[in-house]
Amino acid sequence: MGYNKVMFVVGILSWWYSAGWRQRFTILKERLANTMDYFSIDLLVKTLFAPFRQISAGKVNGPLGVKLHAFFDRLISRVIGAMVRSTMIVIGSMAIATHSVIGAITLLMWGIAPLLPLVGIVLFISGWVPWSL
Repeated sequence: MGYNKVMFVVGILSWWYSAGWRQRFTILKERLANTMDYFSIDLLVKTLFAPFRQISAGKVNGPLGVKLHAFFDRLISRVIGAMVRSTMIVIGSMAIATHSVIGAITLLMWGIAPLLPLVGIVLFISGWVPWSL
């Protein structure tokens, strides 16, 4: 193996374990940030008991029956809003956790990937056959 070939391999490996790994980590951070922005869990928590898509949630003037009707309308709207937002918080948390786990596995596999050809060569020389299990 010539000097240029060795330097080529060293160059690839040095990029792989420095700049390449940083790029993978940056991609993972951006995906997590996009997922967190998409679900906006912090905003959902802040507005958990806010009325759900109710245009007239303001103060109502009139007899007691009208006020009670408006009160229960707002109450039902808040309960529906809390249920919808809670569901989205759970789904968003699961999506963020899934992206985190997949990202961690990807980063781990990124570090292991250059070693796989060597493992394959060793297994080939030792005579291991995958279908002989």
